[in-house]
Amino acid sequence: MSDTLYKLVIAYDGTSFSGWQIQPRGDSIQGLLEKAFHTITKEECRVIGSGRTDAGVHALGQVAHVRLKQKREPHKIKHSLNGLLPPAIRVRSIEEAPKSFHAQLSAKIKEYHYHICLDEVVLPFDRPYVWHLRKTLDIPLLKKAAAHFVGTHDFAAFANAPGKTSKKPSTTRTISRLDVIETPQGIRLEFEGNGFLYKMVRNITGMLVAVASGRRHIADIHATLLSKDRKKAERAAPAQGLFLVRVSY
Repeated sequence: MSDTLYKLVIAYDGTSFSGWQIQPRGDSIQGLLEKAFHTITKEECRVIGSGRTDAGVHALGQVAHVRLKQKREPHKIKHSLNGLLPPAIRVRSIEEAPKSFHAQLSAKIKEYHYHICLDEVVLPFDRPYVWHLRKTLDIPLLKKAAAHFVGTHDFAAFANAPGKTSKKPSTTRTISRLDVIETPQGIRLEFEGNGFLYKMVRNITGMLVAVASGRRHIADIHATLLSKDRKKAERAAPAQGLFLVRVSY
């Protein structure tokens, strides 16, 4: 009997977790999912996500795949997983996938949202999910600045080093959309692209806020991209405002 591949769509509140990827310390989303699968199936299995999210980052539509030796009904797996996982992690859907499907390598488009609160007071219910800025932003300037990131660029200056690797990965990515959406409490930055480097969205957000608050000039964006030097950019925006919203295949 051949293995069966399953595709999962997962939502989680990342506040109290060490991120998606298994870490030496702290509970990770991946680790808790694998533990739950083992409890249900008694199999040692690996849950592969579309990409890792950092500690404190949230997801509405993280996608993952898992390969099981024994074929099982998806709705029963979903019910069992949600019964074992903490309430901050929910499996939204699970279905059989083609043998060729890979949650990371098959992904074509990813969409991230970053939420910023500009009100004087942030509501207690919103606090874990926004960056509360106690400063005025020039919204028209912010929108102009965001347009400078759209297109295909080398984003080395806006990516943190991913750690030890056998070869230097490409830092060229394409951002197809970066919209600034005004909300009742502030703004939402909507990023859409073919892939994002480690902390890329948070680093770009930090630069956009620096420009819109008058600390940096809009021309610095192009110069920083050309420099390929992380030290030329700004500090990353806090993790809690970031959501992985959608992965398309």
